[in-house]
Amino acid sequence: MYKSNKKIPCVYMRGGTSKALFFKEEDLPQDERERDKIILSAFGSPDRRQIDGMGGANTSTSKVAIIKKSMREDADIDYTFGQVDVAYPIVGKTMNCGNISSAVGPYAIDEGLVEAVEPITSVRIYNTNTQKIIVEEVPVKNGCAVTEGDFAIDGVPGTGARVMLKFVAPQGAASGKLLPTGNPKDTIEIDGKVYEYSFVDAANPVIFVHPENFGVKGTEIPAVFNALPNCEEICRKLEIIRGTGAITLGLAKDLEDARINSQTLPKIAFVTKPVTYKAGSGQEISDQKIDIVGRLFSMNMKMIDAYMGTGAICTVTAANTPGTIVNEIVCENAKTNQVEHVRIGHPWGIMDAYADLKVNEDGSHEVLSGNLDRTARRIMEGYVYVRE
Repeated sequence: MYKSNKKIPCVYMRGGTSKALFFKEEDLPQDERERDKIILSAFGSPDRRQIDGMGGANTSTSKVAIIKKSMREDADIDYTFGQVDVAYPIVGKTMNCGNISSAVGPYAIDEGLVEAVEPITSVRIYNTNTQKIIVEEVPVKNGCAVTEGDFAIDGVPGTGARVMLKFVAPQGAASGKLLPTGNPKDTIEIDGKVYEYSFVDAANPVIFVHPENFGVKGTEIPAVFNALPNCEEICRKLEIIRGTGAITLGLAKDLEDARINSQTLPKIAFVTKPVTYKAGSGQEISDQKIDIVGRLFSMNMKMIDAYMGTGAICTVTAANTPGTIVNEIVCENAKTNQVEHVRIGHPWGIMDAYADLKVNEDGSHEVLSGNLDRTARRIMEGYVYVRE
């Protein structure tokens, strides 16, 4: 029997260095399983090329945002993020994406979900995945979010209008605790060798490790890393550490369960001291212009080309958490234990992350918010056709 495909209203947007399909919640089924089927069809997943859908065959372009007006007093918009797996029929919902978050404010304004106020509209966003508030400052003109501007971010060609994001009280997004294990550093033995790591939960939980322990510099770009003869063995060990973190978070019962069913969280990252290296763009990144070198891995242990927004928030928070690997690297360079600005050297350039700090009477401090500057753009609006 021949059938026509079903069409669903949507908007295709870039937020930071990622892209996502944006849906209004009212246009999707309430049943989660039926909703996931539609999302997977829209992206053409599972298929490594995503040839029959809107996905771009990598995790940075296989994302979904579901939006509705909020009933909360402290928010204008409720936003649910989904990481659509390329190779498996999975829509991960345990995490948020900081880059895609930057497109939520412009989307809400242009869809009339938030009143446009010139020259800047403040959009209060409740992320349902992490149950955290994000305050977004969006430039507006003639009732619409401004797209063009002179602000540039590495990993995106050209310039755009600056969108400022403030992740309020980012600590404990998945576990309820800044340090899920209770320790700034932990160790794990794999194949008779001990590996040190820091497990920090802010905006999204990230496990930070020393690349040198795995026989790499930590400055490799994904194409170079993937071509290493021992890449598979390195990723096997990284997955054991990451999977151990998933068990700690209660997202998996064992390592195999974590490998199959908890790919979205936690993330894992290489971090090392500032060193000059060549980015994927060909640009030379000077050690004088960065505070730390970072490489983040996404689903199925794939090193990503840029740096996750929530990963950057976690990094600047970790920099302000005494005793973590990130804190030791950044603070040795900054010569202070209170770090308001961290410049992260990633595979495609540099990403800036900021922190609003509260300094206590005893000299200790806490992160009130982690902040990012991004650009965002509406690329297409209309309907996506999905299979029955």
